[in-house]
Order: sequence, then C-alpha cells, then structure tokens
Amino acid sequence: MRVNRWGKRWLAPLLAWFAVVVSLSSFAGPAAAEAGPAVYVVPVESTIEQGLQSYLERAYKDAEEAEAERIILVISTPGGRVDSAEQIGKLIRESDVPTTVFVEDMAVSAGTYIALNAEHIVMKPNSMIGAAAVVDGSGTLIDNPKTISYWTTKMTEAAKLNGRNPNIAAKMVDVNVVLDEKTDGIAKGKGEILSLGAEDALKVGYADHIAGSVDETLQWLKLGDRNVIHFEMTAAEKLARWLVQPAVMTILLILGIAGLAIELLVPGFGVPGIAGLAAFILYFFGHYVAGFAGLEAVVLFVVGIVLLILEIFVPSFGILGTLGSLSLVGGVVMAAPDAVKALVSLALAFVIAIVIIFWFAKRNNKRGVWNRFILRDALTAEEGYIPAPSLDWLAGKSGVTLTPLRPAGTVEIDGERFDVVTAGEFIQAGKTVKVVKVEGVRVVVREEV
Repeated sequence: MRVNRWGKRWLAPLLAWFAVVVSLSSFAGPAAAEAGPAVYVVPVESTIEQGLQSYLERAYKDAEEAEAERIILVISTPGGRVDSAEQIGKLIRESDVPTTVFVEDMAVSAGTYIALNAEHIVMKPNSMIGAAAVVDGSGTLIDNPKTISYWTTKMTEAAKLNGRNPNIAAKMVDVNVVLDEKTDGIAKGKGEILSLGAEDALKVGYADHIAGSVDETLQWLKLGDRNVIHFEMTAAEKLARWLVQPAVMTILLILGIAGLAIELLVPGFGVPGIAGLAAFILYFFGHYVAGFAGLEAVVLFVVGIVLLILEIFVPSFGILGTLGSLSLVGGVVMAAPDAVKALVSLALAFVIAIVIIFWFAKRNNKRGVWNRFILRDALTAEEGYIPAPSLDWLAGKSGVTLTPLRPAGTVEIDGERFDVVTAGEFIQAGKTVKVVKVEGVRVVVREEV
C-alpha cells in the first residue's frame, strides 16, 4: 500500500515534468518565413557559447529555407568558447547564403574568428576587432605552445579565405609574432597582442567598409531595396543560453540530485522534491532548446528516476538501483554537447549533493526510510516490562557447584541457586567456585584451588 501511495504521489509530477520539457521546446522559434529575396539581420551579442551556436544554426537554416540573398551578422561580443566559435565559423563557410559581418561595437577573441569567416567585414566607427589570444576561464593568458599554434592556424586559415593578411591574424593570437610596416601595413613588436580600430582595420584589409549602421551597410552592398528580416532570439533560447553554461548546469544537477534524494529518504517535506524536479526540468529544457538533447535523453533520465524509486521499495539485490543509476547518468550525458565535461559536472554535483544530503539527514535523523531498520522502542517498566534483576553483586562471591559445569551448570551462592558458566573448563559437582565476571545475566565462575 505504501508503494502505491508513493507511486501516485510522484507519477503525476514525473509526467508533468516530461510534458513541460516537450511543450516548452515548441517555443524555440517560428518556422521559416516565405520571404523571397531578402536579407536576414542576425544579432550576435554577449558571450559566444553553445546556446549562441544553436541559435545561429536555426537562423542560417531559416535563411536558407527562405532563399535569402544575404545574412548580416551584427556582432558585439567580447569573445567566448573557442569550440563554439569554430562551429559557427564552419556554419558561415558552408552556408549557401553569403555572410557579411557588421561589427557594431567589438568583435574580439572568438568574435574575430567568426568575422574572418564572413565574405565582408563592415565596421562601425570606433569599433574594434582582434585581441584573439587564448585565455582560461579567469582571463589569464594561456602560454601553452600547442594551444597557441592550433588557434593561430585556425585564425590564419580563416583570414586567407577572403584574401586577408594571415600575419595580422597570427599577431592577434601570438605575442611573439612581429609585424612590419612595409610588408604588413602596420608595425607591431613582440610582447603585444594586436587589436585594430575601424580605420586601421580598413587600412590593412581587415575591414571592407566603415558604416554607421546596418542600413548603411545594406546601401553599400546595394541591397537597400531588399526585404529586411530581423531574426531575433526567442525567450526560450535566451533562457537556454544561460542554462547551458557549465556553472549553471552543475548547480542544477546538484539541486536535482540532492532534492530528489532528500525527498526519497526523508519524505513528507515536499519542497526538496519539487526543487529537484524543477532543477532537472530546467537542465533538460535548456539542453533541448539549445539543440543538444533529444527526447530520448529525457526518457532515459525519467526511466532512471523510476528505477531508483523502485529500488527503495522493491528488493532487487541492487539490480534496479544499478540500472537506474546508469540510466540517470546516460540521460545527463546524452543531453550535453560534451560527454566528458558532462561526466565531470555530474561527478562534482554528486559529491556536493552527498554532503547536502548528509547534512539534511543529520538534522532530520528521526525521519526517513532508514528508521524502518532501527528498533527505537524501549522495553521499560513504565511500559509494563519487568527488567531482569542486576547480578553485579555476585562478583567475587564463592559458592558450590550443584551440577557439573560443562561449561554451564548450576551453583549455590549464599543459599540461592544461579545458572553460571565457566571460561570453557569442566568442573565437577560439589566443587567450590568463585564468580570472576558478571555480564548482565551471564555469570562466569572458576574453580577455587
């Protein structure tokens, strides 16, 4: 009966969770418009990461289906993930719709790489491009020669696509590259990373035009009379961009694991279970909208949760728990774009969640499923139980064996009969013995010599 009540209690939230993930994904964006010859204007703002990559993939697909004439990426970014920038660069190169980049504010670091893959680069006055050195998460310059060589090659190859000077792209990455005024159009010595303002970029061929707005860019491209479609990121995509960040993803996993575990082990609170389900809904929603997770990942995760629930109530010698854990881990990893990083995040989340669960269990140690296995009733006199009298007073007393001790038997001490044992030796009847130890009702004797 307990299993049925518990199942009824959680079946509805689990089904609701699945329905929310599927329904929210339907807001990923509109279908391709039948725009005819048109120009798509697509903003590329803030940090470059996996959510932005998914959004741009949708934008390019939409533009190709609409047979658009050109895509204008309006870039204003301080950079971001190199792997996402590489995928976006590949998207630009392989698209049937040519791309023009309009640098509205700055296109630095990974943003520079994206811009170099475009057919044209148009810059707004006072904007900048460059400073594409590889840094870690804290902003510290990475001086690993292998990493620098790899990214330098990527940058220079992108520069060559449209006839731009590869030496300048290399200088934007590597402080050891030297630029000469005569051969490169600009002088820059060792120890400095190159960034270019609009005028300098135009001078060295890293900008094809300077324009004050997207409209001016369209006029320069001779596309001023085209239908302009401003392709915006949906609310769901904006949320997904935030949810798929590694730190946020790890926090959601911590809340999900800890919340559901606390609700299973210490039932009755409600809030931890709701918070855990909400965290997992947000985790899978973010990855689903970002294009990383399919419904199979969500289904696998739900199966894992159900199996873990059954393990608590149905004896399976750990089989259901093992299968549930594998399904849970599989769902999380399948939903992530990088399996290794997902496993690291999951491991970190699991360790922190264990600490939270342990702390919560200690504060609520009188509740929980473990109390089923602990006998807490005391057999007291107040409850009608009569405890056995203490025999501690027999310690050191002498008596006579009434029966042989083999090693248990009976002795008489101070006129009373007591059941005793020896340490293992045999003692005949009628012998004098002495009590050497009393443990509750167990009396140990030995023969007196």
